[in-house]
Amino acid sequence: MTSRLRELIQQLGEAIHESVIESEQIAGVVQDIRKHGFDVLLMLEATIGLNEVAAKGVEAASGDAASEEGESTGPFTSNDLHFLRSLRISVEGEEEGASESDTE
Repeated sequence: MTSRLRELIQQLGEAIHESVIESEQIAGVVQDIRKHGFDVLLMLEATIGLNEVAAKGVEAASGDAASEEGESTGPFTSNDLHFLRSLRISVEGEEEGASESDTE
């Protein structure tokens, strides 16, 4: 793994962390829990998986072709979208509530 790739992965982790910290919804729920007399310690674990893509695969994924892992939606596969939804991260351009059954 190159140092640039490690840096990008670290940036992704920091971006996820910032998203959680800045979430008004999370802050509201934490505040409600505190009102009930409890302190809150929130620890999240994110697993970031990387699959190296061959040059031919990059060309296919950037077109309208479906990937082996699932249909391609822009730069993300259906597995990517499922993972992001499980973290309550929305993707710009994705329909609200799309594939809610994927998160169950």
